[in-house]
Amino acid sequence: MKIEQIYTGCLAQGAYYIKSKGEVAIIDPLREVKPYIEKAEADKAKIKYIFETHFHADFVSGHVTLSEKTGAPIIYGPNANPNFDSITAKDGQEFKLGEVTFVVLHTPGHTMESTTYLLKDKDGRDYALFTGDTLFLGDVGRPDLAQKAANMTQEQLAGILYDSLRNKIMPLADDVIVYPAHGAGSACGKNMMKETVDTLGHQKEMNYALRADMTKEEFIKEVTDGLLPPPAYFPMNVKMNKEGYKDIDEVIAQGENALLPNAFEAAANETGAVMLDTRDESDFAKGHIPGSIFIGIDGSFAPWVGDLIKDVKQPILLIADNDRIEEVITRLSRVGFDNTLGYLEGGFEAWKKAAKEYDTVTSIPATEFKQIEDDIQNDIPVFDVRKLDEFRSEHVVNAHHTSLSEINEHLAEYPENETFYVHCAGGYRSMIAASILKSRGMHNLIDVKGGFEAIKAAGVETTNYVCPSTLK
Repeated sequence: MKIEQIYTGCLAQGAYYIKSKGEVAIIDPLREVKPYIEKAEADKAKIKYIFETHFHADFVSGHVTLSEKTGAPIIYGPNANPNFDSITAKDGQEFKLGEVTFVVLHTPGHTMESTTYLLKDKDGRDYALFTGDTLFLGDVGRPDLAQKAANMTQEQLAGILYDSLRNKIMPLADDVIVYPAHGAGSACGKNMMKETVDTLGHQKEMNYALRADMTKEEFIKEVTDGLLPPPAYFPMNVKMNKEGYKDIDEVIAQGENALLPNAFEAAANETGAVMLDTRDESDFAKGHIPGSIFIGIDGSFAPWVGDLIKDVKQPILLIADNDRIEEVITRLSRVGFDNTLGYLEGGFEAWKKAAKEYDTVTSIPATEFKQIEDDIQNDIPVFDVRKLDEFRSEHVVNAHHTSLSEINEHLAEYPENETFYVHCAGGYRSMIAASILKSRGMHNLIDVKGGFEAIKAAGVETTNYVCPSTLK
């Protein structure tokens, strides 16, 4: 038996390749399915099953395409009912793969169709558990994403999740290996560990949601506390996963439409497409097309696209390094953004050579920012675009908090005429923020390179958040 976790850091997502005696099962595949097919061919094995743990919200699974290309059936647990051919398994149903067996464990709560798959080895011993978004390492799946589909409150779903964990998962042996669908960085949970594999016994010891003495009421309170609003694109990804989607090869072929500067400019004006610049943040700062939005391919690209562009049907035009065009289109498609219309042939350098207008972002080192603070004496407008918990942990004295994911709701807070400074933790998010602000006509901003860590190292005064209820 061979179990391989195929982890994609950008999405903090784990897909699984399990082989036994020439037969393969794939669990929660990514949109691009060629690697799974090639891996099975290299192993001289046949893909027999495609297991889906639920209708994913944060990415588009490759289940439909993989089934079309291999003939392997797609398997869901109870309550799924997708709009394509599949097997809706019963709770406890078994599927034989070579010498091993998968047992369907219906574990609703994150969604009502959520299912985990228990893998028994050739001797019939419980060996591994593929938990999807039901159980993460250090956390459990958030119970607020399926409220509308289930016609339930998040508290009701959390109560169902409590029962699933107690009745189906916690009774299993401590040495069972847990393979979750996501790790730290995913928006599908709150407190996930950076590790991506663990034993169930260790999770029983340290995962707050698996405390043996925890009441259902305590569980509901703790699981629902502090949930941030889910990204806007999540329901659209669920719809694609349930109803089907275009073959990724079609999406890539459409996106690989090379446009010279004049044609690129005309397409942007005629279609209302977002001009998405995926280069390095320092390159964007030095020069970019006016109105373009920066989301660098080397950062948490796909989640930020989903969070900020929101509508998966939005037309997109790319500014990217030519050798990464297919990669960018593929990573957009992973989160359902299939409407890439083309890319700027020759990249930004071609735009400059065509004598087209371009813009820049003023970006200064943290040491210069410290000197400006010291020289001016009066408070200077500083905007921190990190997440709220990061800001509360520690921030520049008198800084304003305008988180990147909600920046459009904070536009009125930015000064119209006075120069202001923007930073995040390391520089990636602040450059995204700068691009959005400039596209809204705010050019009186300065980005602080290196973000908060560099600012702190430069000796700028910082403070932490104190909850008003703790003040005497």
